[in-house]
Parts: sequence; structure tokens; C-alpha cells
Amino acid sequence: MTDRIIPLVDARRAIPLPDVGPLTPGARVADTRVTDTLGRPLRDLRISVTDRCNFRCTYCMPKDVFGPDHKFLPRSEVLSFEEITRLARIFQEHGIEKIRLTGGEPLLRRDLERLIEMLANLGGLDLTLTTNGSALARKARSLRDAGLQRLTVSLDSLDDAVFRAMNDVDFPVAAVLEGIDAAAAAGLAPIKINMVVQRGVNDHTVVEMARRFKGSGHVVRFIEFMDVGATNGWRMDDVVPSAEVIRRIDAVLPLEPADPNYYGEVAERWRYKDGTGEIGVISSVTQAFCRTCTRARLSTDGALYTCLFATSGYDLRALLRGGASDAELHSAIGRIWRVRGDRYSEIRTAATAKARKVEMSYIGG
Repeated sequence: MTDRIIPLVDARRAIPLPDVGPLTPGARVADTRVTDTLGRPLRDLRISVTDRCNFRCTYCMPKDVFGPDHKFLPRSEVLSFEEITRLARIFQEHGIEKIRLTGGEPLLRRDLERLIEMLANLGGLDLTLTTNGSALARKARSLRDAGLQRLTVSLDSLDDAVFRAMNDVDFPVAAVLEGIDAAAAAGLAPIKINMVVQRGVNDHTVVEMARRFKGSGHVVRFIEFMDVGATNGWRMDDVVPSAEVIRRIDAVLPLEPADPNYYGEVAERWRYKDGTGEIGVISSVTQAFCRTCTRARLSTDGALYTCLFATSGYDLRALLRGGASDAELHSAIGRIWRVRGDRYSEIRTAATAKARKVEMSYIGG
């Protein structure tokens, strides 16, 4: 087979990327761990299984952009479960230890349990999923039975009016809480609950969120509003720094810092002084953690992105469907990671924040 050039995806168009160089066919190696230009290993893979979502959260898929006329990917362009599993196995050879399924809303992907079972059968993976929780009450048991190990639920406020306004489809808090309870009963606890905090929108409900899950065994993670994509109207004035979130909670529910669980953990951990659990804060805006980022992202249509704030990605689907061998795919992934130098959050400026970046709904969070 002839050498191949890895196409670069820019706004869903593929163009050649000669500087990555030709691929070198050869025998696969059981474990060929790879590091990027800053010495960061490849440990985590986030796979977007659909670009569709039934919410229109204002910070992710606002209605004025993702309206009734928005064209989502046709089924023919979406990676099949077999293609995803094949890539996951090859990523595993490079050191991937954790796979997170994302979207869009991943539970909208038909027969997702079959993909989970296929990935679980690879063995040796921490297999988790992020969901808005809308379908969780009826899907939790089947997800666990298929092999899902852990779960993260997005929930931006316990105030029903605030939450309905933020998801912009009038979806109630109670239904998400029902899903969380169903997931815990199915054996997916402890559950992580993500709250994106925006000043003047939901920041007044931060303490209520912490109090609701304190002592439950679940972990709430408060996320700074980030300049992901180009459609969420991000402004620095809307960011509530994690330090402020901690101060607000600590004033009512005393906290103390906790050590990270592992290298590259995105959330800074804080535990309650009375021993009734912990919270986390994710501070990509005010306290960049690029230096320990070990995450790659695979888009719904098979593009590999090496940063959440990327403007372009590498088209692995073209290789998959063009007849590339496992060895060629293995070589491509290794080459892409070795030239990675992303550190967007460390070099963020007003100009870069306004640059057109890939949408979070396209590559997951």
C-alpha cells in the first residue's frame, strides 16, 4: 500500500497536511506509548458519538445557530460502532487508559449500548460517559449492563426556572435528578455532576448545588464558562473564577484542599472539612492546566482533535474508509500526537478567544 498523507479537517473540509509526513507501514506493537512535544502522554480519549442534542444550552448549542434549519451530519458521515471500536483498540496501543463517550447528547445515538459492550470487550479501559441526563432514567440499567463503569451528568442549576432557561427547551430539573437516582441504583455511583457557572445566569445557585449533593457520595464539579467554539457569546466578564466559587461555598460549607487522584486530572479537588464528601472546580480560564493535558478527541465524523479549543483536526475517517491497515492507522495517530504542542488556555488572549474554533457539540466537552 502506498504512503498516505493525513488530511487536516478545517470546518469539516479535508486538506492535505504535508508537514506531518508519510505514514510508515509496519508491525503493530502491543503497547507503544507516545508523548507530545511538551512530554505529555496520551492517556484519555473522548469520543463524540453524535453531533445532535435535544437541549439548546445557551453556552453550547444556542438556538439562533442550531435552529430548525441547522444541518447535522448525515448518517453516512458518522463513524460506525465498528469503526469507533477499531480506532479505540489502536489508541489503546498508544497508551489510552480511559474512554469517555460524549456528543452532542450521546444517549440519542441509537443502540449505544452495543458500542459500550464492544468497547468494554477490549478490556483494560476505564469506560465512562457524559450526558445531559434527559434519557438517563430509562437507560441507566441497560448502560450499566452493557459495561459502562462511570457517568457524568451535566446539571447547571437546581433552580427549575434557571435550568429550563439555560437548556432552552423547557426541560425540568426533576427529570434529571430522577436519572441521577436511576443511575446510582443501577450501580453507576458515585456520579460526577457538572455545572457550568456563568455570572448573572446561574452563579447565585452554586451553594444550593453544593448543599444538595453534599453527603450523597456524588461529586459536583463547577466549571468556568469557557470560550469553546464560536457561537456561545463568551466574554471574560461572564466568567466566575473557580477561586470565587470556592470562597462562596467555603463560607457556608467549610472546605479544605485535597490531592489530585491522578496525573492530568482536570478538576482541582476540595473536600468538606466534616468528611461528608468533596467537590471539584475546573479552571481552564483562570488556572490553565494545559501542561498536564493527556486528552485527545475523536469527532462524530472521525476527525482527531488534540485540543478542546482546536481550529482543525486530522481526518482519520478518510484513512479508515480508504483501506488503511491497522499499522497505518497506528502510525498516523502516533505521528499526530508527537507533533502536538497545544496549550491554548496558557496563551489565551482577547484575540484568540474570538477566533473561530470547533464547536464543543461537535467534539464533546
